[in-house]
Amino acid sequence: MAEILIVDDDKYARKEIRAFIEESKFRFLTIYEANTAQRGMILLKQNRPSILILDITLPDMDGIKFGRSALQLYSDLPVIVVTQLKMFEFVQKAINSGFSAYLLKPLSKNELYETLDRVLPMGLNQEINQTINGNSKFSSDLKNPIESAIQFIQMNYGYSLTLKEVADQVYLSPSYFSRLFKEEVGMTFVEYLTFVRVQKAKSLLRFSSLPIEIIAHNTGFSNPSYFATTFKKL
Repeated sequence: MAEILIVDDDKYARKEIRAFIEESKFRFLTIYEANTAQRGMILLKQNRPSILILDITLPDMDGIKFGRSALQLYSDLPVIVVTQLKMFEFVQKAINSGFSAYLLKPLSKNELYETLDRVLPMGLNQEINQTINGNSKFSSDLKNPIESAIQFIQMNYGYSLTLKEVADQVYLSPSYFSRLFKEEVGMTFVEYLTFVRVQKAKSLLRFSSLPIEIIAHNTGFSNPSYFATTFKKL
């Protein structure tokens, strides 16, 4: 599940972390909050998060102990400690406990982003970066126009794409591009674009708790109803 669980009794700290995440490329992640270890453990068991962010000074349990308990449940769970305590003893305990990062309050926005980039599971990070980067890294290979077209589609499936737009990217006329694409891929342009979008949507359905409306929008479908119909058909 593409989720972040924040366990901290300081509501202002939780609010700050939430704000940082929601204004970043990580905004698709669902955020859960808890102000006690007891509540955090309930949420941890109910929603297997992608990342756990916690303060080590919780009112009902030592945060280090809570983090260790979380790792007993999910051994590969990235645990990020966010605290005001700049003490080597706690840093050492965090490292020895297998935690992924130790950040100091007041929290640095960039430091949080760099940490999330580092610890987020690779598949989810690639999905985020592909959506954010759009076609910024696209370069057409004139010797392999259909391969270039496929690359462009893979990088921009979330946008409204037309056959003419993709044909223009590989410097072919729409009619010739359409025939060549069908010959080499075995599908029409529209069939392939729809196939890619559904495959991407399947990934989000598996690894996130995003609403269907958001998944449909992020994968290039005009509305949830059309997405559901197309998904069922394929």
